[in-house]
Amino acid sequence: MRVLLDECLPKKLKRELPGYTVMTVSQLGWAGQKNGALLRLAQTEFDVFVTIDQNLTNQQNLSQIDLAIIVLSAHDNQLETLQPLMPKVLEALETIQTGQTVHIS
Repeated sequence: MRVLLDECLPKKLKRELPGYTVMTVSQLGWAGQKNGALLRLAQTEFDVFVTIDQNLTNQQNLSQIDLAIIVLSAHDNQLETLQPLMPKVLEALETIQTGQTVHIS
């Protein structure tokens, strides 16, 4: 499974997803893309998009995106804050399907 981490997430979060092919938006040179354009790019190369952007599901018509989305809910985007959520992310990755959005807090 191929996972894309949004640019607002720390790059080191990749280490928390062993067994998956994980890239960051910045690594791909996609930083600064608007969410709609980013999701369209992501769906061509990835299975899952992980973000902390709580507004993504309200701002985008996700029914037209061929991608699963995991939205993390935390008070900030620091690695130390997000690491406790990663076991739930790993669980979600085992069953998430294209078109699904999973919120993890």
